[in-house]
This record gives sequence, C-alpha cells and structure tokens, in this order.
Amino acid sequence: MPFDHDIFISYAHVDNKPFDNPRGWIDTFSERLALRLAQLTGSEPAIWRDARLQGNQYFAGEIGDGISATLLLLSVISPRYVNSDWCKGELREFCRRATQTGGATAGNLSRIFKVVKTHVDEKEMPDELQGLLGYHFYEYDERKRPREFRPDDPPNKDQRYWDRLEDLALDIVNALETFGARDPQKADDDTGEGGGDPLPLEKKVYLAETTSDVSAERDRIRRELQQRGFYVLPDRELPRCSPDFQEAVREHLARCCLSVQLVGATYGLIPEGEEENSVTRLQEELAAERAAADPDFARLVWMPTGLQPVGARHQKFVEHLQTNLGAGAELLQTSVEDLKLRVLEKLTSKPKPEAINKDETDAQKSVYLMCDNRDLDAVTPIEDYLFNEGFEIVNSAVLGEGGEDIAQYHREKIRTCDAALIYYGNANPMWLDLKLADLQKAPEWGRTRELAARAVYVGAPQSPAKQRFRTHKVPQELVLRGFEGFRPELLQPFVNAVRATNGGQR
Repeated sequence: MPFDHDIFISYAHVDNKPFDNPRGWIDTFSERLALRLAQLTGSEPAIWRDARLQGNQYFAGEIGDGISATLLLLSVISPRYVNSDWCKGELREFCRRATQTGGATAGNLSRIFKVVKTHVDEKEMPDELQGLLGYHFYEYDERKRPREFRPDDPPNKDQRYWDRLEDLALDIVNALETFGARDPQKADDDTGEGGGDPLPLEKKVYLAETTSDVSAERDRIRRELQQRGFYVLPDRELPRCSPDFQEAVREHLARCCLSVQLVGATYGLIPEGEEENSVTRLQEELAAERAAADPDFARLVWMPTGLQPVGARHQKFVEHLQTNLGAGAELLQTSVEDLKLRVLEKLTSKPKPEAINKDETDAQKSVYLMCDNRDLDAVTPIEDYLFNEGFEIVNSAVLGEGGEDIAQYHREKIRTCDAALIYYGNANPMWLDLKLADLQKAPEWGRTRELAARAVYVGAPQSPAKQRFRTHKVPQELVLRGFEGFRPELLQPFVNAVRATNGGQR
C-alpha cells in the first residue's frame, strides 16, 4: 500500500525537555535528520511525531491511522521510554499494523530503527527492539560510565554525535529505497537472501564487532563502505550467548567475501557460556575457520601502531595474531586510512596481470622515482639520465595532493613498476623509513613478481647520519651516495640491476 509518511518518531516527552539549550534533544535531532535525508535523497522526507502529552488515549482515529500510513518507525530509547506504556504501545501498534502492510521486516532489513539516546540494558528493551542494530548516541568513559554525545552546534560540536547521525541517515535511505520502491516481501532480493537478483558476494563485508577504544575507527570504515555501495554485516545486534553468537557470526561470514577486524587495547566482552574467549577472539577464530574452508575468502586484521595490550589474555591473543594469523590473512599495524585503502583494494576487482613478454625492450621498463617535493630540482638530472637510458619514469612528487586517491596511486605504482628508486635528500629519516616500508608491503598490495631493483640515492644536504646510512631493505651496492651532485656513473649499478632481469621476473 502507499504510505503518507516516511518516518514516525516515537519518544518519551521528558527526553525533549531542554536543559541549557533553547530546544529539546528530539526537536534538534528530528530537524537535523530531516535535513540530512533531504540532502541524501534530493527530496524532503515526511517525518511526523505525536507532540501531544501522552495520556489515557487509545491508538485509534488520527494516531492509529497515522501509524498505519507510515513506512518506518524510529524509536528513541531511554529509561523513560522503556518504562512508558504509551511508547511501548506505539511500538506494538506499529508492528501490529505493519503485518497488514507487508510486515515489519524483510530479509535483514527492518522498518524499525532503534536510536539509543540514553543507556538501557538490552534485556530491558521491548521484545520488538531486541536484536535490532542500535544507533547509540553515547559512549562509555574511562570509568565505564555511559556518557551521552552532546548535540551542540559549533564551536562545541561533538563529532561523535554527527557521525552517528550520518550512520542512521544512510541506513534510513537504504530502507526507504527498499521498502518504499517495491513490495517489502520481495526486499529479500536486494540483500541477497531471495532468489531474484541477489546482491553479489563481493559486495558484502563482515566488519567484526570490536572494543570501545577502536569503535570510532570501526564506524569510519563502516560509513565509508556503505557510502560506496557495500553491504556491511552484522546488520543487527549479535546474541550474547556463546552458541547463538557463534551461529550468527558463521551465518554472516558465509554471506561475505571479506572479513575486517579491528583489534584494540582490551580483550573485549566474554559471552555467556564462555570461560576464556571474548567476542573479539571468537570472531577472529570463526573468520579463520571460514577462510580455511574457502581460499577465496579474505581476512584483514588491523591494530593501531604501538598497541599496548591490557591484561595477560589479550597480550597472548595479540601475540597469536602477530605470529600465527593463518594463510590468506593480513595483519596491518598502520593508520586507519591505510586500512581503509586496503579494504577497498581487496573489494575492488582488478584485471589479472598480463603475461610479460620475455622479448620486452628496456623502453618498456618503468622506474618509480620517489622523492620529496623539495628535491624536484635535484632529481631532474636523474630523471633525464634514466629516460635517455630507455626507461619510463614516474615521479611521485609531481602527483600533487590528492589524499586518498594519491595514496592509492602510490600503491598502484609500487605494485606495477619494474624498479624503484628512492631519492633521500631534504626529507627526514622517518619519510625514508616509510618509503622503504612501502616497498616491503608490495606483495600485500597485490604485487606478483619481484622488483628488478630497488635503490636509495642519498643526496645533499650531507650529514653524518646520511654518511652512515645503511639498510638491509635494499642491496648495499644500491645505496648510492651523491652529495656533490649527480654523476651518471653513480646510477650505473642500478641501471645494470634493472637490465639484468627480464621485467623483474626471476
């Protein structure tokens, strides 16, 4: 049936009474959500709520008819909400009437959204809300006490509040498109559970539940994937009883091509029925089980640089990840941006590398020249010499500033070039270490053949540290020092090494 309203917001009126702000929480939230949905969909959403004081009224007449004619219900959860017969009545009435309009769920999508404004234990929530994915507008502080996100405008803006609002808006857009555009009973086909045109496996990602210290990073990855059209699981709260938890995780993993797990400083919650294994460790073990059964299933495990595990159990788990992760899995100890890029690389199909012709000429060999922008003038004679020797040259410094796109282009060049030359001039030692580390990561980024040569050209300005520089990451004869300016003979060992191999193949 057609719906007159897109969203009905059900809430306890006490949650809309302002403290120091001129407007209540619900008023502000509703206005911002409507604006964001309009920006995302291009049309004004029809949102309504019962602004009257709730009393001894029945869900008949105007209110009942409005609930029947509403596509989605958004429940704003708080202690007052779960103790309010009126609020629970709105929820029950929506579910009752939804059975007449296609049902409250379809596949893994729900017409009910659970916005948790103030902490309420899951077991205290109405049965209709238990198990639904919640949008929590609070976090626990260092003393394990829930603290609500402040909805203030700039300059006191709480980014966590706005990130959670964005997550909610994106999921509502998906629900509006799915339930509003077609029969909800056929919506299974969109989530891959029906028999029509299922969402392909490569569009689904299992993003493991994690601990609170890295939940913000998990939210960033989830948001990025959803904005790029990927379907992220789990899409509802996981059970807290171990057998049910494991069954649910296995079902989710079976529907995905990739598992992504963020590991923080703490071990995580231990579900009922478990003595040792936390939800973090269980998900890792179940993902490994899935990968062992399917060689096409990929796993990414990430932890922050310099992670200090808290507790003996977590220390042992982190050591296991660092030493015994299993075939086909990758452990990343880097920035969240690097993780995001790696996830997208895993999910983006790439053409198979073309076979290399053994008769290729030197002119078809490419050299990726990495340098700091301040050294552009210094590397010009190096570029000219290598070009005249018949090599194609790509200079990293002329790529400009493109953030994510440039980082991905940098990885692509490391993945596909025949040889790499790092010019170490005005950059600092940390910059050099990062570039050398990038060369070491080439197989993780999809490189299938050895580099023909890798070298470091140590140029001016001269320093004692540069004079002593040495590394096992490139052959010692390919640490080239040219403090007094460029001389062609300095590059001869590098040129000979590139020519000594056929396109880098061994």
